[in-house]
Amino acid sequence: MITAPCKLLASTFLTLSCFAMAAADLGSNITVSGWVIDSACAYTKGLDKPIGPACAKACAKNGSPLVILRDDGTIFMPIDGNTPSSSQNPRLMPFAGERVTVTGKD
Repeated sequence: MITAPCKLLASTFLTLSCFAMAAADLGSNITVSGWVIDSACAYTKGLDKPIGPACAKACAKNGSPLVILRDDGTIFMPIDGNTPSSSQNPRLMPFAGERVTVTGKD
């Protein structure tokens, strides 16, 4: 038998969980400008912009995730809202090695 304090605790937990999920879904809009670059060059080589589109595309085709590198050095790794998340390389590939401005949710 479930006692009243346990019911209250379970009810509170479910309510807080619903609020947390609702807050996570809202997210605010964010606009990011920067270079579409492969993550290996951004993280390990410290490049501030891609060497060129061909290089970024070749690395992405070999499995390196494409990221957006802002002028201040901030790196954004675009993800989708699905679980598990899928690679965004197909959507970014046409812009590899180029400067972009994108809008999404944070």
